[in-house]
Amino acid sequence: MFKNAFRALDRQESLHLLAKVPVGRVVYTRQALPAVLPINFCLDTDASVLLRTSPDSDLVRAIDGVVVAFEADEFDAATQSGWSVVVTGRAAVVTDPAEHGRLLQAGPTSWMTLREAVFVRIESEMVTGRELNGARGNA
Repeated sequence: MFKNAFRALDRQESLHLLAKVPVGRVVYTRQALPAVLPINFCLDTDASVLLRTSPDSDLVRAIDGVVVAFEADEFDAATQSGWSVVVTGRAAVVTDPAEHGRLLQAGPTSWMTLREAVFVRIESEMVTGRELNGARGNA
């Protein structure tokens, strides 16, 4: 028999876990259909999610100025445990030159080779998280 303990995470716990992983998924609408794209990211000092991509990216055109969701998780199949965090908020391309310069130094790196970089900030207006602590037991 399997026993699993599920618990909701508060905002701080969720952001702490989110900061530990390098890749998440941005959830948005593309041509009136749901779309999910894995992308590397980092959290900024204000807890917003930062993405670095190409200015020619379809993603930039699709999410600039709209509300999106961003999800990251970590699971261990052997122990049936892990966590998932979802950040929901408005996405916006960073246009301020000083902020762009700061993010070139301290922002996320891209796993893709980019000739130019554009940064997208997703405000952490709503942060939800959950944790599953699995335990295998015998009945």
